[in-house]
Amino acid sequence: MSNKPTIIFVHGFWGGAAHWSKVVTELSHRGYGSLRAVELPLSSLAEDVERTRKMIAQVKGDVLLVGHSYGGAVITEVGNQANVVGLVYIAAFAPDSNESPGGITQQHLPEAAPNLEPDSDGYLWLKADKFHESFCQDLSKDEGFAMGVTQKAPVASTFGDTISTPAWKTKPSWYQISTQDRMIHPENQKVMSARLNAKKVISLDASHASLASHPKDISDLIEEAVSFLAQ
Repeated sequence: MSNKPTIIFVHGFWGGAAHWSKVVTELSHRGYGSLRAVELPLSSLAEDVERTRKMIAQVKGDVLLVGHSYGGAVITEVGNQANVVGLVYIAAFAPDSNESPGGITQQHLPEAAPNLEPDSDGYLWLKADKFHESFCQDLSKDEGFAMGVTQKAPVASTFGDTISTPAWKTKPSWYQISTQDRMIHPENQKVMSARLNAKKVISLDASHASLASHPKDISDLIEEAVSFLAQ
């Protein structure tokens, strides 16, 4: 147990740390005790990175970062911290230098792009009545409804914030593609995962919310990363 890294989970847009609850529970049942999930402000990439950096700094020892969706951009930027030993991307953005999540999205627009709606304060919402079909169509309607009502909207400009030095260029990485993703086009996920030189890439017949619909598969991938890093 002592040689296992602390796992820090980083959520994406339209959700919070609780989106990781099923994976956290699964890994806990498998004997992992050192698990943390950061709650991002979703106000800018710089502020989200700083919040994550502070959590990393509280850990004595190695850290494995696991990012979902926009959380992948966060771990790409913050993963150069000295005690970060690996990166796991779950249906996530993995931008290169000077790339932004918004720029990547434009390369292949996802199916649910029309369901995004800015408000008068500059926050970008996923329409609540479209949340289930857009974000998590492989979960129950009740789960989708609850996730839609409790969604955490980002400041829209965060989509355009760019990466400086991608951590995946120097840290080992793993990637999970969701082939039925309506929020990040699967083709964009394939392109990003192919250039990572990842230790392993898996594809799941899953929605964007693979962390909730396939927690055992996600936990298996994280365990593979932990096993590799423990060698």
